[in-house]
Amino acid sequence: MAEVNLQVVQISESAAEGNVRGHSAFIDRPEAKGGIDKGPMGGEFFLMGLGGCFMSNLLAAVKAREADVSNVRIEVTGTVEDSPTRFTAAQLAITADFQDRTLMNKLVTIAERGCLVANTVKKHT
Repeated sequence: MAEVNLQVVQISESAAEGNVRGHSAFIDRPEAKGGIDKGPMGGEFFLMGLGGCFMSNLLAAVKAREADVSNVRIEVTGTVEDSPTRFTAAQLAITADFQDRTLMNKLVTIAERGCLVANTVKKHT
């Protein structure tokens, strides 16, 4: 079984710094929520993680097939509900320049199947 390890360290009253593989990012709350807005909130990073994971798998599929796809953009929207506060849905809207819609649909399916985060949060039947 493989593991992913990282560290999150407090750096102020409201902010933290996450570190993994020599990379770092600040995590904080907006001022309206008592933070100093030094970085995205953890939930925002969660959605960025989903979008980033999907994007890296999509770009790898494009590269492996030498597909004519460029200018890929993913907009991630998370639906938040309370009691307890949580995301109840996440939607990815993918846009790109491409010629072959059938191939693009196949690449999106490959990316979805390969995305660790998507596979973690979606219901498996």
